[in-house]
Amino acid sequence: MKFHTLFQLQKGGFSIVIMSRKMLIDGDVGNASGEDQYDFDLFVIGAGSGGVRASRFSAQYGAKVGICELPFHPISSEVIGGVGGTCVIRGCVPKKILVYGATFGPEIQDSREYGWQVNEKVDFDWKKLLHKKTEEILRLNGIYKRLLSNAGVKLFEGEGRIVGPNEVEVIQLDGTKLSYSAKQILIATGSRAQRLDIPGQELAITSDEALSLDELPKRVVVLGGGYIAVEFASIWRGMGSTVNLCFRKELPLRGFDDEMRALVARNLEGRGIILHPQTNLTKLVKTEDGIKVTTDHGEELMADVVLFATGRIPNTKRLNLQAVGVEVDSIGAVKVDEYSRTSVPSIWAIGDATNRMNLTPVALMEGSLFAKTVFGNEPSKPDYSNIPCAVFCIPPLSVVGLSEEQAIEQANGDILVYTSTFNPMKNSISGRQEKTLMKLIVSAETDKVIGASMCGPDAAEIMQGIAIALKCGATKAQFDSTVGIHPSSAEEFVTMRSVTRRIAAAGKPKTNL
Repeated sequence: MKFHTLFQLQKGGFSIVIMSRKMLIDGDVGNASGEDQYDFDLFVIGAGSGGVRASRFSAQYGAKVGICELPFHPISSEVIGGVGGTCVIRGCVPKKILVYGATFGPEIQDSREYGWQVNEKVDFDWKKLLHKKTEEILRLNGIYKRLLSNAGVKLFEGEGRIVGPNEVEVIQLDGTKLSYSAKQILIATGSRAQRLDIPGQELAITSDEALSLDELPKRVVVLGGGYIAVEFASIWRGMGSTVNLCFRKELPLRGFDDEMRALVARNLEGRGIILHPQTNLTKLVKTEDGIKVTTDHGEELMADVVLFATGRIPNTKRLNLQAVGVEVDSIGAVKVDEYSRTSVPSIWAIGDATNRMNLTPVALMEGSLFAKTVFGNEPSKPDYSNIPCAVFCIPPLSVVGLSEEQAIEQANGDILVYTSTFNPMKNSISGRQEKTLMKLIVSAETDKVIGASMCGPDAAEIMQGIAIALKCGATKAQFDSTVGIHPSSAEEFVTMRSVTRRIAAAGKPKTNL
């Protein structure tokens, strides 16, 4: 194991502090202070979900903690952000609020078959929903600030940067620079949306702006095939907009189970979203009638709003990392070891800034385990196996464990695939033609359930419980012995008795989409 050497300026001269990653294994990292004196035991740059969690838990272990965050604004930039970070202010939370809002439209139509007398014209007030959304994120922003205060964490408003292995600088709104020393520094600055580099790119928006539009667009072109693209396509379509969704692959949601991806695509089309697979955009031009969008097939689409949902990149550019020796990769992600420690022993990083598994609950896990490792004298590695996730398109997709394709690729033995496709009871009355698909992937050798997925109403709520079972190593026999809740969609997970297909160890994935 490599040793790292730091020179620390103290009263009375230089002292050499030799630190090793081996300290993590020995459990000494939290008690290596010696006679060193710092303003803080820990200083965190970034008060999003991961940074706040790491700060609070570290303070609970007795650490003196400081944290800095940019001033609040719903739309982020290099100099504005807000306590709560992307998830709370311009990500998961406001997006889910809009998903709820968009779901009511089709359900109001479906309610007619349940006896509700609904006028043909149902009005939707975008500005009212936007106002309620903003009220909620302001409330949560205040809650996060109180959580920090109640934990004894000192919050600074301003831009943080690292100027030495144990020194941070906070640039305040008026340009004043404050300098603080810290025994440990944690980078938790998250990620930011990136734009496609094409002519007219300035006419497009990202997910930040999409959550704060003054008016509901009547015509939208969405570029991208990931979470954000299909979610916003569903939101705008549910609110009555005409939506064109362009993506590079044959199906959206690359990396998810192919069978689930195909159903999501059918459901998006069934809801009226116009899909453009294997399509990219080449040019945007402002006209009197809106934005003219040109695709790489020469097709022209007209839009009031063009959303670039083309991925996110680590938000590390202004942190001064390379100057202090912190290694980053080609996109700016901070390189860390299995304990979230960077190439500089006193500097750590968690969350999207490391580009490991970019989910809010994962950042929370990493923040918790960082605190336990550094200040709890209990070295703890994040476990990235069987982490559930959800895509809140309408209806949603949720998964945990391995997809069928991943299981085949990683399998040492045969794989058993169980599926159930059905029309939910609610749809049988409303007449909506929209199937639910549920799927279990099982190791034939061990009988362990190694993957589960669902596309249909309440998928995320159901999958959270299934994730516990997979984390505990549940077998298919244990699923089968569990009594279901009737009538519910969830009971299908414990009533799938017949194998849909058995795939031999030498088998190949069905598709390459």
